[in-house]
Amino acid sequence: MKVLIVGLGSIGQRHLQNLKRLGVNDFLAWRVRNLPLPDSLSLQRLKAYPSLEEALSRNPDVVLICNPPALHLPVAIQAAQAGCHLFIEKPLSHSLDGVDELLSLVRKKKLVTLVGFNLRLHPGLRLVKSLVAEGRIGRLINIRTQVGQYLPDWHSWEDYRQGYSARRDLGGGVILDLIHELDYVRWLMGEARQVVCVAGHVSNLEIETEDIAEILLGFDNGAIGNVHMDYVQRCPSRVCQIIGEEGTIIWDYYASEVRLFEARRSSWQVLRQEGFERNDMFVAEMEHLLACLEGREKPVVDVEEGARVLRLALAAREAAETGKACYL
Repeated sequence: MKVLIVGLGSIGQRHLQNLKRLGVNDFLAWRVRNLPLPDSLSLQRLKAYPSLEEALSRNPDVVLICNPPALHLPVAIQAAQAGCHLFIEKPLSHSLDGVDELLSLVRKKKLVTLVGFNLRLHPGLRLVKSLVAEGRIGRLINIRTQVGQYLPDWHSWEDYRQGYSARRDLGGGVILDLIHELDYVRWLMGEARQVVCVAGHVSNLEIETEDIAEILLGFDNGAIGNVHMDYVQRCPSRVCQIIGEEGTIIWDYYASEVRLFEARRSSWQVLRQEGFERNDMFVAEMEHLLACLEGREKPVVDVEEGARVLRLALAAREAAETGKACYL
């Protein structure tokens, strides 16, 4: 397995290290910003190339696209034209420009694709999905999710003002940056067709993107949802609550627990994920990628699905800018 990594920021480095743990040893790299790498990476003697064309000429099996969102599609299209399978970090892009071209290429060349929505592999969220599928809380009525963390704390070793989160032209802002929530609410509730959103830059953070968003969703099944996202909470939070006709499910990421209330029992059950570490789901993501490449599994989120999530996020941004509901 020969892997080309495009972008060696924190997430690119994480994927490289995890793939090495899983037995992959043949890596190529293409980097636009030649910042110093940690010794642990430098010692691996990465084969770095000065251009994407030259890197692709070495015939990698799969390309991991880990650069800023606005740069995803140009790389993905060129890699797909070269016949490479694709792993693309979320979001798929910052706009729909080029999405149809990529989808057409992937279909034509029958490429394996995976978009980096790693929360799909989180054991707590997978438990929530199974409880919903089993009908434990009956017909779904409402979902409320909220995610937030103070942006300067994300990568405390670097200036948050220089990262893509702070720049709209690179695909930053909470709506795209925290798009995981929009992905998993679709996974749990089905497609959303109506989107209303209020978003803006309301804090003192020195960024040019929105730092808070409130998104209301109307789903095909009649359920209603609310998604809160922010860059400002000093205490990190990620919580999802689903209300059904026969009960309620609450998933708390930081507490590592799922709480289930069933009306027939009139009591709460607390289901904890003991021993879970954050990197576990990233390892699981790379395990899943390798299994997909070997034909043993189907991608949990391929580029087709990633494009649907992107359309929902961009509809939320449009609704915030226009003050009008968007319909998908």
